[in-house]
Order: sequence, then C-alpha cells, then structure tokens
Amino acid sequence: MKTSVQAVLAGLLVLGALGITLGVTHHGDSRDQVPPKGPYVALGDSYTAGPGIPDQHGSPAACDRSDRNYPSLVARRLGIDATDFRDVSCSGATIGDLSQAQGTDDGTNPAQLGALSSRTRLVTLGIGGNDIGFSSMIRQCVERGVVYYALGGTRASDGAPCREHYRSGGTDETEEKIRTAGTRLTGALSDIHRRAPRARVYVVGYPAILPADASNCGRTMGLAPGDVAYLHAKEQQLNATLRARAEAAGAGYIDTYTPSVGHDACSARDTRWIEPLVPRAPAAAVHPNERGERGMAEATLSTFGVTG
Repeated sequence: MKTSVQAVLAGLLVLGALGITLGVTHHGDSRDQVPPKGPYVALGDSYTAGPGIPDQHGSPAACDRSDRNYPSLVARRLGIDATDFRDVSCSGATIGDLSQAQGTDDGTNPAQLGALSSRTRLVTLGIGGNDIGFSSMIRQCVERGVVYYALGGTRASDGAPCREHYRSGGTDETEEKIRTAGTRLTGALSDIHRRAPRARVYVVGYPAILPADASNCGRTMGLAPGDVAYLHAKEQQLNATLRARAEAAGAGYIDTYTPSVGHDACSARDTRWIEPLVPRAPAAAVHPNERGERGMAEATLSTFGVTG
C-alpha cells in the first residue's frame, strides 16, 4: 500500500517492488534488469490463495487456492514451468504458519517455508492481515454498525463505535498488533533468506479493501462512517509496516494498494477488486475476486518490469 513505487521499481527493477534478494542486495546487479524466473514459491494467506475463485485446487482443500490467483497468473506470464512453481498459500495463514504446520477444516497445510530450497529463485509473500485479526475486526465493526444504524445513526455523521472499542483504554489495540506483526515479518524474512539465499524476495501488500470516503459504504458493508475510515487507516498502517520491514530486510515491496484505489468493496460491481459482505462474483466475502487477483498480478509484473 502507500505511495506507488512501481515506476521506481520498474526502473530499479532490482528487487524494488517486493523482492530484492534478501540478505545480499546487489543494487545495480545486471540480474535486476531482467524479470525473475523460477523456481518460484508463493507464500501467503487468503488474499494470495483466492478463496471462492474457480478453479480451486491443491491440498488441503480448505486452503482455498485458485488457479487464477495472482501467483498462478504471474507464473504463467513469466513462462515458469509448472514443475518450477509451488503455491503453498493458505486461507487463514498467519506469519507463524510460515514456519509451522497450519491446521484447517480439511487437513493440515505444512509449514509454508518448507517449500523453499537453495534452488528457489523467486519468492512472493502476502501475509499479515490475519496477524492483526482484520477479518474479525470487520465482523465486529459490522455488528456495531448494525446497532449504530438501528439507533438512528446516519451515513452523514462521523459515528465510529468500532473505533472507540479498539481504542478503549488509551491505546489502539490494532496498532499494537501491527507492530508485533512487523517484528514477526522481519524474523520470517530472515528465515526465507536462510532457506533460499539466491532468491529474489518480494512482500506483497494488500489492495484497497475500503475507500477513504465512507459516504457509499454504509449500505454495502453495514459499517458506521467513522469505522470505514478507521479500518481504511489500519490497512494503510499495516501496508506501511509491511513495506518498511521488507525494505529493511533487503526484500522488495509490491504495492497493490495504489492501482486498486477506486476498486474497493464499496465500488461498483463491474469494477471492484474486492467483494462486499454478500459477494456478487465467485469469491469469498471481503476478499479479492478474479478481477482483483488479476490486478494484483499486474502490479507484481509491473514491479518486475513486465508489461503488455
């Protein structure tokens, strides 16, 4: 998220957007001027996996991986052979699930970092949302929004019952979780470099889930106006932390937020990247649809300098 680095990254093409080769960053190395190739390992949570988007594949089934998610689209566009591409992303994954097995309703997803090896040359990592409990935050905010509107609240006000809940006690609970997630990400990136020392590593940020302007979100998402702004701000803070931690570790950052502005869950059905609480396209609620996964793939490829 945050400001668009795509132009700079495309120019630097080092590991600028989401990937520099962790640990040993050779700015100006000739390999940074060419698109990365496989073996490619995709790590991440549901925003990487693509729940509900056909066709679903892989094991365990509850990881909800789509063959049209952004890693799959990127691998095909880069011409990476299927034998050199591994998508081990899984819905519900936290940063901890990168290094430990993750239980699901339909079996266990092995530790995602187990897919890495000295052969790996490209890694994308989209993670962090579950570490701050973003999905549960939205559910709680919706519940409070229902009460807010039932008691006469309007979309013209700045009511924010959910924001008040998370800021109770004088501190912002979500900000604390974001800081903790950043620390965990630093450790995970170090582990990735140890396991795949020759890989170009990119951290993928989250696309715009909610708009900055809450005026059109009340009916679509059931959120109080001030809570739309609050959740939007927390997502931007998370993305800023992901980017800062990635760059500090010598990894690149892929900005999917900037190209997704105006395509959030409250935007028009035929343009949005994120489905609302009641999806109108094959996708999970408040998750990318196929258009969103394509947009994230294009942001990734743009970072690699691949266009057209």
